[in-house]
Amino acid sequence: MTYLEAALLGLIEGLTEFLPISSTGHLMIAGRLLGHEDEFAKSFEIAIQLGAILAVVALYWRTLLVERAVLLRVIVGFVPTGLLGFLLYPVVKNVFLKSIPLVLWSFAVGGVVLIAFETWHGERKGATAGIQNIPWWKAALVGVFQALAMIPGVSRSAATVVGGLTLGSDRRTAVEFSFLLAVPTMLSATVYDLYKSGGAFSGEQWQTLAVGFAASFVVALGAVAFLLRFIQTHTFIPFGVYRIAAAVGFAYWLYA
Repeated sequence: MTYLEAALLGLIEGLTEFLPISSTGHLMIAGRLLGHEDEFAKSFEIAIQLGAILAVVALYWRTLLVERAVLLRVIVGFVPTGLLGFLLYPVVKNVFLKSIPLVLWSFAVGGVVLIAFETWHGERKGATAGIQNIPWWKAALVGVFQALAMIPGVSRSAATVVGGLTLGSDRRTAVEFSFLLAVPTMLSATVYDLYKSGGAFSGEQWQTLAVGFAASFVVALGAVAFLLRFIQTHTFIPFGVYRIAAAVGFAYWLYA
């Protein structure tokens, strides 16, 4: 993997991590098109997500440090994902992260779900505003929704936002909870994967990883700001349409 390819993958990660279109799915497809499907490539796809997550830390560090009620709800929401992720890690890395057809189907089905959800449910009147006001059990259930994103193509962002809206949060609260819930989730996933695989990386591979990490961090800063502006006047239907179109387009590109 060249530094240019690492930067491109980092850009894709930073752009897609917080949008409901699946960063993992896009990275898997980009890796296939670039010809990178070895064990390092799989670890690279996991590790550079931490760059995007650190963008959230840079933007929300004060909230995480000062607002204890928010931090505790993030921890509660992380517990179901952390437990399931630990138990299913071998399946995720050795089965799910090698299945492009699974990604394409997840893109398409997830797109239909987003469109249907926004058409018939969306944000309810009187929805809960503020992460600190989310009941504990609802925070835990959002974590269960997040665990669905272990299936590549589902999208961690889509799963948590739809979960939050379903459980009665307003749109901004659901999106910001999704941002913050990503911090412990992706931090633990990256640390665990590097613990398992990082010892086998060469010095050049670590440098390649650093390039992708930096690119994802910078681009994610802009993606977070974009999404917060976008949801003020839009639903997630355009992302649902994109997911369906991407599933068809990528399938044609890869297999035609």
